[in-house]
Parts: sequence; C-alpha cells; structure tokens
Amino acid sequence: MDEGQATKSITILIAGRPYPLKIKAGDEATIRKIVKEINDKVNRFQLTYTKKDKQDCLSMAVLTYAVDLHKAQQKNTPEAPVSKRLSQIDQLLDQLLND
Repeated sequence: MDEGQATKSITILIAGRPYPLKIKAGDEATIRKIVKEINDKVNRFQLTYTKKDKQDCLSMAVLTYAVDLHKAQQKNTPEAPVSKRLSQIDQLLDQLLND
C-alpha cells in the first residue's frame, strides 16, 4: 500500500466466512460492492447446483471472474492493435507489389 494513503481495517464475509482486511480507506465502497457480487454469484450457484457444497460454489464463482478477467485482458492487450495494424500494412504492401 502507498505510504501516503490512509488505511482502514474492515472485515468482509464471503460465503459466510469472515476475512479481515487492511485496505485503502477510499477503496471500501468498491470492495464491499465486489463482495456483494461474489456472494450473490455464490448464492446463485447454490440454488442452481443444490448438491454442491459452498466451497464448490465459491470455486465456480471465482472461475467465472477469472474467465471474465482473462477475456478482458485479451481484448485490451497492446499487441492486438499493433498486430491488426501490421496485418493492414502487410495487405497494403501486397496490393502495391501486385499492381
């Protein structure tokens, strides 16, 4: 954590378990929103997969977030626009050379 930022101790509940955290004071609202989303997702998995235990539902919730994060990172990689642009340049060169 940055030295200049005030920290705050909070306890969050994920899937019924408490987790004490030391966070930047300004991050509390975001963290609580994310915790709510995680718990909602775990609850949905519990309703859908009634024979799975809470740990399985938590694991499935985490996996969905990991997949979403991976997809977002793939979309926003700096190489994607460069690769696309290089492909366009290559096509233009081909056209010029073949004319």
